[in-house]
Amino acid sequence: MKMTFRWFGSNEEKIQLADIRQIPGVTGIVGMIMDIPAGEVWPVDRIKALRKEVEDSGLTLKVIESVNIHDDIKIGKPTRDKYIENYKTTIRNLASQGIEVICYNFMPVFDWLKTDLVYHLPDGSNTMAFFKKDVIDSPEELIAAVENSSEGFTLPGWEPERLAQVKTLFAEYINVDEEKLRENFKYFMEAIIPTCEEAGVKMAIHPDDPPFSIFNLPRIVKNREDLDWIVSAVDSPSNGITFCTGSIGTDPNNDIYELIATYTKRDRIPFAHIRNIKFLSSEDYYESAHLSKEGSFDMYKVMKAFHDNGFSGYARPDHGRMIWGETGRPGYGLYDRALGITYLHGLWEALEKSKK
Repeated sequence: MKMTFRWFGSNEEKIQLADIRQIPGVTGIVGMIMDIPAGEVWPVDRIKALRKEVEDSGLTLKVIESVNIHDDIKIGKPTRDKYIENYKTTIRNLASQGIEVICYNFMPVFDWLKTDLVYHLPDGSNTMAFFKKDVIDSPEELIAAVENSSEGFTLPGWEPERLAQVKTLFAEYINVDEEKLRENFKYFMEAIIPTCEEAGVKMAIHPDDPPFSIFNLPRIVKNREDLDWIVSAVDSPSNGITFCTGSIGTDPNNDIYELIATYTKRDRIPFAHIRNIKFLSSEDYYESAHLSKEGSFDMYKVMKAFHDNGFSGYARPDHGRMIWGETGRPGYGLYDRALGITYLHGLWEALEKSKK
């Protein structure tokens, strides 16, 4: 397991690379370039500059999250081939700078959804939470509510230039059901996977967040059946999964321990997001501290499923609470993610030593 930390870039972050470098066991950054719109090519010089900045701090840059997919690809419009060619060029450009894994999603309109970005916990910390009854009927009102709680930061997957066209986007997705979205996903993957294989890059799809339909939008990465279909639709080691415990695990019907074991054993998890959540009901939850007793997942069993089945990919602690008076991009503070990393490393070390 190679532990990493998501960082949004020096122009988008309060957190400094020097701070991340001090977290024990963190060897790399999960990077992104936020100001390149979906569908445009990532220029080599921008990637090279990001890599240099990261490496000058003593860290590595091997994972990118995310290279967003243009909606024309997901919808299946005639213009998709142009954007697919751009994506292939971006893959080659990233590979030329040592990138090994690209995390992405195939969710229509919204890349993820929480209904409360500053849910207050009894200990004085705050976190992100989802309450199904609080999903606002109007997408425009939902976007405004999220933006008002974002502490002034652009949230990944909620880029303003894209969501400004939300009414148009919903109209264009009106005839896209799960079957059609699967068809468009397969078309996209059949086009790019040969490029990935040539370049030595693994695509790692992120599960739907949440793993059920919102606003009647289709979802195709929500359970075991979907994951089985995805890895077999284009059967290649370059077609992998970003296994996010805190996304696919929010459906209590998904056995995350069994899923981790299955796809780790098949070498289809090049990247993992490892965090805990606390269920308040079968549909409502908040993002807890990483410790098992703080949430609903047995984090020892999570790490054991990765460890015992040979996980050697990249991982990050995903989200954290805001603690100790820290403010910033919801879910992406420094302190609680650093605590989570230390806890996950402790579990991993115990597993390593127990097998000797």
